[in-house]
Amino acid sequence: MTPAFETFQHQNILIVGDVMIDRYLTGKVNRISPEAPVPVVHLQARDNRLGGAGNVALNLKALGATPYLCSVIGKDENGRQLADMLPELHLSGRGIVQSEERKTTVKTRIIAASQHLLRVDDEDTHCLTEREAGLLADSIREILDSRNIHAILFQDYNKGVLSHKVIHEIMLEAIKRDIPTAVDPKFDNFWDYNQVTLFKPNLKEIQAQLPFRVEPELSSLRRAAEQIHSKLGNQYALITLSDKGIFFDGNGDSEVLPTHPRSIADVCGAGDTVFAIAGLGLSLGMDIRDIALLANLAGGQVCEKVGVVPVDKAQLEQEYRAYVKNGTLAL
Repeated sequence: MTPAFETFQHQNILIVGDVMIDRYLTGKVNRISPEAPVPVVHLQARDNRLGGAGNVALNLKALGATPYLCSVIGKDENGRQLADMLPELHLSGRGIVQSEERKTTVKTRIIAASQHLLRVDDEDTHCLTEREAGLLADSIREILDSRNIHAILFQDYNKGVLSHKVIHEIMLEAIKRDIPTAVDPKFDNFWDYNQVTLFKPNLKEIQAQLPFRVEPELSSLRRAAEQIHSKLGNQYALITLSDKGIFFDGNGDSEVLPTHPRSIADVCGAGDTVFAIAGLGLSLGMDIRDIALLANLAGGQVCEKVGVVPVDKAQLEQEYRAYVKNGTLAL
């Protein structure tokens, strides 16, 4: 099924997972500190952006879909700032639970001359308490009861939101309601998503989970996909391969799609973009090869820009049509 970009606007996608603030401190470096061999950054700008599962929501929004973001954040100053971002970004906050028992995750990146110098993470990574998990599950059920949701995406950054309890309860809701699901897993609770529709680890993540070496070549990746299916009973697998491209498996077909030449500025957030495309394509019943092709193009596109930014829908459609016509990105 070839993607019809105009149909993206009809899709309602629920995203559950770790949401955070991506904070950027940008400045100039003119000298090395006399106190230690480190650059002195003359601060010129501060910028807060919605990150983690929030970046998946922003990518879906940029593509025209309606995202419903569900997570737990702290009842703290950073949590207030995050909550204030949502209406400014035209995102609903009805799926966001604030808790006094954990802090809001903030990733602070220090950038000078388009170079990423340092990242500082301020976060809690313990699993949600039973109370927090219950509140989150209740808020998700309320959305599922009141909206026609076309897919549920689980975006895990190992910050504790996707606990075993949350995964189990929401997967049961999805199966009961016949809603397709997609997972971008991390190391904890990796195999908890039994009967997920689409499973999307990256190469490093799947290498850490299987008892044999997984190489970024077709026969090895096919073997990995077989192992994933035997453990989860999933319909589709996507494995992102960094600069080697993306592997897909499903409907009796599998292939490695290579990356295209790009001027890479920053890989931050590319995985979120790939996952957003995968989830949106899944909700529309797109062919898995087209999903992988679009995701590969979109992930490469956002790597050309500094910082975590959503995909450009018009550019993606232009590149996709050029690729289908010419086999390259040449327009």
